Amino acid sequence: MPRDIVLLRNPNHPKKGSSIKVEPITRLADIQSIKTLLADNPRDLCLFTLGINTAYRANELVSIRIGQIAHLRPGDRLDLKQSKNGKYRCTTMNDKVYAAVHDWLDVHPEPSADAPLFRSHKTREALSAVSVTALAKQWCAAIGLKGNYGSHTLRKTWGYHQRKTFNKPLALLTRAFGHGSEWQTLEYLCIQPAELEELYAEAL
Repeated sequence: MPRDIVLLRNPNHPKKGSSIKVEPITRLADIQSIKTLLADNPRDLCLFTLGINTAYRANELVSIRIGQIAHLRPGDRLDLKQSKNGKYRCTTMNDKVYAAVHDWLDVHPEPSADAPLFRSHKTREALSAVSVTALAKQWCAAIGLKGNYGSHTLRKTWGYHQRKTFNKPLALLTRAFGHGSEWQTLEYLCIQPAELEELYAEAL
């Protein structure tokens, strides 16, 4: 797999003028498949792991500097400024994020405090949000996932599994995402139809 992504036309991309809904990765087995795929690419494995465990947006992930995260341990808080509203949102580092971050830092080509955590392999600059979208598409295609995937897939995957796998309260997720309603959160996570179907499954 090439180390830096090449932007290719997505055969599943909607026609011009139509809306694009990016999907979460709904199967835990597929998440593990991507981690296996990226086992020899510590930068991308760190990006994927951090993305699906924090729900930060792509441009927030690529804004992280090594000095912001290198000293953190499991249970410590990472506080990032949200690109959409300028407010800060903190997350708590878990064991998987800690391991992925430090596996990457062990081989990072420029491990200085002000260097970008997610540096391009070709330049000394941080990856762009566009590159994260292209990477996410490539990872999903590589394991055979059909559908539309992108940088928001990482963020949506976190929310989807918090709701469906770990049964976290919808109101809590609505607040975490900064949505205006629980209905908006269900729609954002692409689980609204399934939850509506469950309503009609209960016979009277």
